[in-house]
Amino acid sequence: MASLKEVRSRITSVTSTQQITKAMKMVAAAKLRRAQDNIIRMRPYAQRLSSILTNLSRLTNDSTANVYAEQREINRVLVVVVTSDRGLAGAFNSNVLKAVNNLIEERYSRQMAAGRVEFLAIGKRGHDYLTKRGSKLIGNYTHVFTQLSFDTVRVAAEYAMNAFQAGEYDQVDIVYNEFKNVATQIIRVEQFLPIQEQASATSTSAVTTNTDYIFEPSKEQIIEELIPKSLKIQFYKAILESNASEHGARMTAMDKATDNAGELLKQLKLTYNRSRQAAITTEILEIVGGAEALAASR
Repeated sequence: MASLKEVRSRITSVTSTQQITKAMKMVAAAKLRRAQDNIIRMRPYAQRLSSILTNLSRLTNDSTANVYAEQREINRVLVVVVTSDRGLAGAFNSNVLKAVNNLIEERYSRQMAAGRVEFLAIGKRGHDYLTKRGSKLIGNYTHVFTQLSFDTVRVAAEYAMNAFQAGEYDQVDIVYNEFKNVATQIIRVEQFLPIQEQASATSTSAVTTNTDYIFEPSKEQIIEELIPKSLKIQFYKAILESNASEHGARMTAMDKATDNAGELLKQLKLTYNRSRQAAITTEILEIVGGAEALAASR
């Protein structure tokens, strides 16, 4: 049985850890509220814009006007990996990285073997993981979540779009956590480029309809301006989804950690009381034994 000093030390340590996890849970809850409000406001706009984008892509047959919908043989691939900057969020990051590995094995094993798969990491956790594996990383966008805004995300989106337009990549995929609720995040693997003619079955975008648009000022000008803007919005939406998912996952993880610390404290206090009772009993027995020995000597 552990000594009283050791048990007291463990109780102090676990109590301190519990206070930290409780504080982190409260911080995550406050950040989650703001992040959840942002993504809830963004979803209807992004979904409607995505629907319009898909319809425009279907109506446009001129590949020079709609370079972002050009279908090519997939030789070079860019995978955008969206993780968090910090850990302590349960399986939030590991699930994304596992999905990336599965994506490479199932779809791009040939391109990977030829060294034609490159990665754009948003978030330090994904960046560090891919760096350790020796993967080909493009740019450094680990600062995105430090000051999350459309302008900071737009830079990464524009790089992927410009590289696809220049023929550096034949396909761009994005892997991220979609926010469902505080306890649930859904891994999404979506094709960012080229633009798909119909919404993916795994996408949250609205189902497209056959709409006869009246173009003003002209179809070409609208396509030239609207499609890049829509793509950037879709990219930004994925980052906001991941941001809300991160805070939800961290809040849940810290809540469970706090509860586990509470259970451990109960066990430690029970152990402490038993050890203390045993020590008191031993001292009483020693006193009684000493008194009996003294009485017998007389």
